[in-house]
Amino acid sequence: ASPLQPLKIQYTDYALWQRQWLKGRVLDQQTNYWKQKLENPTLLELPTDFSRPAQQTFDGCQHLFNIESGLSQALQKIASQHGATPFMAFIAAFKILLFRYSRQQDIFVGTPIAGRHHVEIEDLIGLFINTQVIRSELTPDMSFTQLLHQIRQTSLDAFAHQDLPFEMLIQHLN
Repeated sequence: ASPLQPLKIQYTDYALWQRQWLKGRVLDQQTNYWKQKLENPTLLELPTDFSRPAQQTFDGCQHLFNIESGLSQALQKIASQHGATPFMAFIAAFKILLFRYSRQQDIFVGTPIAGRHHVEIEDLIGLFINTQVIRSELTPDMSFTQLLHQIRQTSLDAFAHQDLPFEMLIQHLN
């Protein structure tokens, strides 16, 4: 016998509910929000040692590193002081790095979101992850805290509109 309580719903129940809920006015609201936020995107052009290949390959790699505990604690502290999360502070720091190397002011960063904001699905096994885009306008004279406040608001707005699957957004944006 399993010590776990029986689930009230299954993943298929959630998928059916999402399909029925995400249409009409709700779909229009979600789509319009993202269309407005993501209009006129710019491609991030980072200087590299190599030119882009004629045909995109999607080859990539990862670079793992540890952040010193003092730096991590300082970012957490400044985030807390400004009502932000450590995630928001790290995104701000990352965007400053991208700005420094690209000198582009309009920067988009895609980030996964858990997609488990309904109590009924907390115990379900399944992949609920969605991708969200955090767009920021940076200027050379902008302070870290100004950017942090911007990212905090942008993130909270994005979280409120997290139900549109990224694949569906891409279709609507062509």
